[in-house]
Amino acid sequence: MQPTRILLADDHALVRRGVRLILEAEPDLQVVAEASDGHEAVSLARSHPVDLAILDIAMPRMTGLQAARELSVVRPEVRVLMLTMYDNEQYFFQALKAGASGYVLKSVLDRDLVEACRATMRGEPFLYAGAVTALVRSYLDRVRQGVDLPQQILTAREEEVLKLVAEGNSSKEIAEILTISIKTVERHRSNMLQKLGLRDRLDLTRYAIRVGLLEP
Repeated sequence: MQPTRILLADDHALVRRGVRLILEAEPDLQVVAEASDGHEAVSLARSHPVDLAILDIAMPRMTGLQAARELSVVRPEVRVLMLTMYDNEQYFFQALKAGASGYVLKSVLDRDLVEACRATMRGEPFLYAGAVTALVRSYLDRVRQGVDLPQQILTAREEEVLKLVAEGNSSKEIAEILTISIKTVERHRSNMLQKLGLRDRLDLTRYAIRVGLLEP
């Protein structure tokens, strides 16, 4: 049987090396491509035959969540597994919404990663054991209180612009990165400020950190 072909994306080379060592110790798992950010991961997925994308949630230029959403459009047959340092409920729900099948903490990679990959390829969801109780309890509490689960406020493109703004890019630099006009960048920025009820770049940066688009 052909091994599962894996695309690995993390902005830290040491983390990628450690993950690769764990995966390639297994005969049914093979890392065929590596990326240092979400944008590169999507590009590699377009050009490489891969079965599974393992994406770090927090990456520069394009997060793992953004990349997962993009992959669900351009390579819907590719399964997605998310990696994170953070035990964060919002990340979990956003990961599911983005099309991910699993969510693994980096602190327990050596214990959970291989099984997470295999479960994902079987079409089964995977969530590290310690989070299940807390997430189910949180969900039930929200239902009892009549509180809706978090909804996506910004469009995918606005989120891309927000991340780049928060990383300190100018409108001209953002326009070049996303291949859009400066005027379009400014329109997205204005729309975001209005939707979120914010005032300026600093507020946008704080919001980006709060929703996990940028590491504090």
